[in-house]
Amino acid sequence: MNTEYTVGWGTLALINAGLAQSKNRSGLNWFFISLFIGPIATLLIVVWDKK
Repeated sequence: MNTEYTVGWGTLALINAGLAQSKNRSGLNWFFISLFIGPIATLLIVVWDKK
């Protein structure tokens, strides 16, 4: 696996965790979800209303 790809995907997961926490959602859960679905998770977090 390409190291740059792995670092970028991990960084996106961390950013998504922060976004999720800012919307009163579990950052840890969204971190793991983001590891699997990446940019789709970002879209879901941004589109969903604050809890």
